[in-house]
Amino acid sequence: MSFKYILFDLDGTLTDPKEGITKSVQHALRAFGIDEPDLDQLVSFIGPPLIESFRDFYDFTPEQALEGVAKYREYFCDRGIFENKVIPGIPRLLQNLKENGKILCLATSKPEPFARKILEHFDLMQWFDETVGASLDESRGTKKDVIEDALRRLQIGEKERRETVMVGDRKHDILAASALELSSVGVTFGYAPEGELKTAGAGHIVSSVEELEAYLLK
Repeated sequence: MSFKYILFDLDGTLTDPKEGITKSVQHALRAFGIDEPDLDQLVSFIGPPLIESFRDFYDFTPEQALEGVAKYREYFCDRGIFENKVIPGIPRLLQNLKENGKILCLATSKPEPFARKILEHFDLMQWFDETVGASLDESRGTKKDVIEDALRRLQIGEKERRETVMVGDRKHDILAASALELSSVGVTFGYAPEGELKTAGAGHIVSSVEELEAYLLK
């Protein structure tokens, strides 16, 4: 299968956001009287929508989860957004894909304004034809919502879906792609627990940026 349209997740797929995200979660939890000094305990927040994570991991009510997101953003907007680093090999991968005629789109659960700032900060925006993220008001909050909007913006119809693939590091990327009848590639250099991508039904799984490039250009 040769892919023309390639949708990329951001956190754990293009960049390693561990420091910024976990410190932002740590800040939010403190507002609820929860002290978590070990940032490694918070890496499960990398990838899924924040509201979902606060509910799943700390039993927050929907109202508390919304407040948790607001507290998270207090830290993230000022500091956490750039406590981040590009995964080695990603700039070359994106450049090679574009030089081979691929249409690239970011499809992330991170709010779109933040995603754009990160791509611009790390000089990655130049490779993307479109950038799609969650909305700040949570009206476009699930990964399926984000991918659907990406397909709309790129004018990808039923025929083009056969040439479209979603690349991500968590089950949310894989399950959303499957729900929309898209191919998927799971990357194990991100933050999925062992076996998560396979269980979610990833169409293909790679363990390095080099292996990802070879698959997308075959």
